Amino acid sequence: MGERKPLIAGNWKMNLDIGDAVKLVQTIGASLKDDTDREVLVAPPFTSLPAVKQAIGKAKIFLAGQNMHWEMKGAYTGEISGRMLQQVGCTHVILGHSERRTLFGESSEVVDLKVKSAVLLGLIPIVCVGESLEERESGRTFAVLEDQLNASLQNFRADELMPVSTILAYEPIWAIGTGKTASPEQAQEVHVFVREWIGKTFGPVPARDVRILYGGSVKPSNIKELMSMPDIDGVLVGGASLKAEEFIPIIHYGE
Repeated sequence: MGERKPLIAGNWKMNLDIGDAVKLVQTIGASLKDDTDREVLVAPPFTSLPAVKQAIGKAKIFLAGQNMHWEMKGAYTGEISGRMLQQVGCTHVILGHSERRTLFGESSEVVDLKVKSAVLLGLIPIVCVGESLEERESGRTFAVLEDQLNASLQNFRADELMPVSTILAYEPIWAIGTGKTASPEQAQEVHVFVREWIGKTFGPVPARDVRILYGGSVKPSNIKELMSMPDIDGVLVGGASLKAEEFIPIIHYGE
């Protein structure tokens, strides 16, 4: 049986200058034990990536980009390629975050191009899906998620293959930065649906081994309960990952 190692990921969004980012990652690194049973990841702004990578040193912390373009290079002003992320030490990349989808009009079809490019390069994509409050209240959560999954992972579907290193993240849009959180039971229900979709689309091995994270107002007070759910394999933390006194207790939940 595949082991789904818990993953605690901090998405710093457009926050922290280089000095603060370095201090934070050093504090996180100092708190980690060598024999930890979980993985830790941070996604700083692009400008902080090289300094944060250097500050990580030998600590077991993975580095992720918050976005990337699907082409390797070219006339795409303001964009960064997956290869560029790799050159500064990234192993992962967040794709299709709800803020990219809602604020910048990023479609699932564009997310699909980025996922394909990331996988070709050997970057591990963290592919985000989630529904709005209106979609949840009208009972369309599962239909919306199925549409997003089908379109965002179209290339995998065409090949009938999903690399088990792929990470999915369920982030209910109504719970991001609002202080509202899906209850552990609500989150588990959606994670079961996503895992069943993986099984139906790609078969039993990816369904067993692919990790599904929860993102949406994760904090020290709810992490233990969320992580006690059998299909929640980790968390994608926003605001609470910006302060050591909040993020470190999240990383060390249950220890």
